Amino acid sequence: MKHFTKHAAFLAVLLLAGPALSETKVAPSWGPGADDAAFTRMLAASFKDKGIAKIDRLTQDETQAFCSDPEAAASPAAAERRRQIEAANLATVKWPSDGQWLGDWKEGEKIAQSGRGNTWTDKAGEPNGGNCYNCHQISPTEISYGTIGPSLLQYGALRGRDEETMKAAWAKIYNAKSANACSNMPRAGHMGILGETQIKHLMALLFDPNSPVNAKSNSAKSGPAQ
Repeated sequence: MKHFTKHAAFLAVLLLAGPALSETKVAPSWGPGADDAAFTRMLAASFKDKGIAKIDRLTQDETQAFCSDPEAAASPAAAERRRQIEAANLATVKWPSDGQWLGDWKEGEKIAQSGRGNTWTDKAGEPNGGNCYNCHQISPTEISYGTIGPSLLQYGALRGRDEETMKAAWAKIYNAKSANACSNMPRAGHMGILGETQIKHLMALLFDPNSPVNAKSNSAKSGPAQ
């Protein structure tokens, strides 16, 4: 009986202490040495330069570091910081050197289809693809496309080709972080993935009236492009 009484008393103490214990916030432990410095050392020890793929790709710039924090990337409290980052990225945009926005939409389609480039098996100076279909619906004849980004069908037909619209589209391709600090879209021009001529070809794919993107028969198939 005494043995039972001792256990009952012990349980009563635990029950009374329960609420207080549950309110105590304890920082999660991810194991010994699990911090940013240790993670950086692990990356440095795990990767090495090979061909044109250099380990410096693992070094985040200010924009990447900011957007790696999910709370900072979406919280209302960080809205002003996001605007600052967008302005800084907009300042990196290089506009067409000859003042011409459009190239050849057929070449643009090839670039949009290609995902090649920047791997250790590629050679320096070889043109990269844009890999645009990975995230967007573009030409109505291509049935394999991603949906991370909006459909681009009727892109130019819906917007027209005024200077402001062309400038916004160019900036989005060159450095998407200029419009959305934590956009999933790669900074194709800023990071050296695509050159000026390639961006012109993609612009033509979006805006040329003869591009399949803007064919009238597409209007019923496309949702609102953004």
